Amino acid sequence: MKEIIEVKKGTGGLSRVVVGEVIGELRSWLPQRRVIVVTDANVHRRYKQIIDSFEHIIIGMGETNKTLYTVERVYDELIALGADRECFILGFGGGIVTDVTGFVASTYMRGLPFGFVATTLLAQVDASVGGKNGVNVEGYKNMVGVFNQPEFVLCDTSLLRTLPEREFRAGLAEIIKAGIIADPQLFSLFETYSLEEFRQDGALLTRIITASVRVKAAVVEADEREGGVRKKLNLGHTFAHAIEKCSSEFLHGEAVAIGTAMMAGVSVRLGVLSEDEAERIRRVIVRMGLPVESGVDVKRLLKALKLDKKRDADRISLVLIDRVGSCEIRKTPFAELEKLFV
Repeated sequence: MKEIIEVKKGTGGLSRVVVGEVIGELRSWLPQRRVIVVTDANVHRRYKQIIDSFEHIIIGMGETNKTLYTVERVYDELIALGADRECFILGFGGGIVTDVTGFVASTYMRGLPFGFVATTLLAQVDASVGGKNGVNVEGYKNMVGVFNQPEFVLCDTSLLRTLPEREFRAGLAEIIKAGIIADPQLFSLFETYSLEEFRQDGALLTRIITASVRVKAAVVEADEREGGVRKKLNLGHTFAHAIEKCSSEFLHGEAVAIGTAMMAGVSVRLGVLSEDEAERIRRVIVRMGLPVESGVDVKRLLKALKLDKKRDADRISLVLIDRVGSCEIRKTPFAELEKLFV
């Protein structure tokens, strides 16, 4: 079973997201030009036979390597390889790899074409889809970046079989988020099926990945550069990024789960969401084995929020939940937000 989701680029053309057992098709998706792979040591070790058939650059693993220092090192290696504007850059890995690769490819020699093989669930449903490519500065998430969509993203579900359970659960947080934003039927699947069923049933996994990508693709097509409706994709991320700034305990998806639960609570306090719907959201997050609390003092989180890239002077754009399947964007003064946690 294979699904292809086409995402229109603002500059014309299409970015294609391919979901299914498709790694064997990699060569057919690559252009007839020189290909240079960017990956990390863990992915290289696991898929050595594939990656070693290309020139490749290996970067460090983990969020601490998603920096301008890493970007500069990749530039240096591209120069050493004699990479020119006829090259194609392939990011092969999880969200850190795809973010760094997309940023490098978009800026090296003023831009090279690129594509992704996404090897984690989080990368398949979020990090590698939609054209946001960026790196962190001083621990603040994605403070430097570009909007530029890949030529393709291969989301091979068979690559997820060896994914540690914690990372699999973290990826589910982004799919739950997509359901809350625009697909109540997708959300309801998490009330019906267990974590183990999502892990073991390939058809079910393809179904939820495809549904999540379709939500994101529709939003990106409507607002590629985040001038309006695309901000809805930030549901849970405002607090998630603050949590990641203040604590190294959580994976990104876990922080998103906590942030989503927090925004459900904020939405209730602002009279937008019912208590019953908020509890429904919390229940699904917990059901998938994800956290709903960070243990970080709220004052520290609010301080980190004031340096979030989504701030606008003394306000920040919050994604509030009206109900499962519908959200709204509201610019909220920090002073008003702080009162909600007194």
